[in-house]
Amino acid sequence: MILYHGSTDLVDKPEIRESDVYLDFGVGFYTTTSFEQAERWAKIKMRRKNVDLGYVAVYEFDIEKAEKELTIKRFDKADEEWLSFVVNNRKGNFTDNKTDVHIGPVADDNVYQSIRLFETGAYDAEYTVKRLKTEVLHDQWTLHSNKILKYLNFIEAKEVR
Repeated sequence: MILYHGSTDLVDKPEIRESDVYLDFGVGFYTTTSFEQAERWAKIKMRRKNVDLGYVAVYEFDIEKAEKELTIKRFDKADEEWLSFVVNNRKGNFTDNKTDVHIGPVADDNVYQSIRLFETGAYDAEYTVKRLKTEVLHDQWTLHSNKILKYLNFIEAKEVR
């Protein structure tokens, strides 16, 4: 299968890096099956760094082999389990150190507004999940271990301007 990664750097050799920003699925190498989502990530990073050039890296991912040998957690939809996981990670409370990859919906800016209202107590979990069902959610595949990176092979990179 094909996965994409958007960045201001051309990432032909992915690695797991600690970040000073707490993200949806914790520390890891973030990919997606959507070229458009990866391009959006590249453009966000380009704005933040005030640069004119970004990249979408394209990888072949051997999912069949990875599923047989490693631990993969899938969130099939934005439900209460996913919501709790994302909220905890965005607070810096990543606790699932045994999973090699998490797969599930991206909490983009529109989604994150609902999550913030949940965190403040304005929405309860049930209402938040109901609101999220109206959003078009792209997927993200977050690779957490160096073991999983062995199943990811760089194919090419496309420039984003």
